[in-house]
Amino acid sequence: MKQLLKAVLIAAALVVLIKVFAFTSCTIPSTGMENSLLRGERVIVNKWSYGLRLPLMGMTGYHRLAARGVERGDIVLFNNPAGKGTIDRRELFINRCIGLPGDTLMLNGQLIQTRDQVLSPDSKLVYAYPGEQEDLVVEAMRRVGIGDNKLVGFDRGDFLRSFSHYEIYLMRQELRGQVTFRSLQTDTADGVHPFVVPARGKAVKVYPWNAKLLCNTIVQHEGRQARLQGDTLWVDGRRVTSYTFKKDYHWVASNNSVSLCDSRLFGFVPDDHIIGRASLIWFSKDTEEPFWHGFRWKRFFRLVQ
Repeated sequence: MKQLLKAVLIAAALVVLIKVFAFTSCTIPSTGMENSLLRGERVIVNKWSYGLRLPLMGMTGYHRLAARGVERGDIVLFNNPAGKGTIDRRELFINRCIGLPGDTLMLNGQLIQTRDQVLSPDSKLVYAYPGEQEDLVVEAMRRVGIGDNKLVGFDRGDFLRSFSHYEIYLMRQELRGQVTFRSLQTDTADGVHPFVVPARGKAVKVYPWNAKLLCNTIVQHEGRQARLQGDTLWVDGRRVTSYTFKKDYHWVASNNSVSLCDSRLFGFVPDDHIIGRASLIWFSKDTEEPFWHGFRWKRFFRLVQ
């Protein structure tokens, strides 16, 4: 009897050690990752995929052994960035990483990634507009503070000027449809803007379209006081036009855009919230069929892609 009890205790201890320091299992709670992971499937998460995040963060802080970066396209398990309390005790989410630290994503008004050309907010494109509206354009440039922007050419009665994404945003806001600007290169759809995913030690410029997201990130994860006044960001009582982040962040998305349990809901995911990569599906059943004949044994131990 003692030998049996000893064996049970050793086995239990090994299971706990493996779960804490090597692998864990989680159940997919929703349909947000369908086509890759189905609701009710159980997956194994490798805690060493990005280096082991040491437990007891509430006591010892954030430490990661053999740290390495997430790869674009990985399905990652992480703690809720918008949760309360100690990070490693928060609710778990699982999503696909589509934006790495330093990446620029083209997101629309719903913060969904688009197929538009990825460009810097300050990259220049050449725009054409009717020559008879030159006075309106020059006056608008003066009002929004765009100086030293000379004509770059003419095209069948149109005047040509180069504007950055931010400058053309300001011009369109200022002119309110009075002037139609036509890009001679690949332009982005209306309402689509470049969002830079913050990286440790790098400054991110503040624009009207990213100010709220940056403000929330600074308050929740950088430990600073921040607020918005219109489109202006204030940090620790000072107006800022850019902010240098202390952490690496990621942008994650559901496979199913209807599911809002991704970065559209809770914003950027800091590196200290990431647990590991979903590597293997070890249990699956067809939730659309009755329990007693819905098992799909051929789906057991399927690699997560």
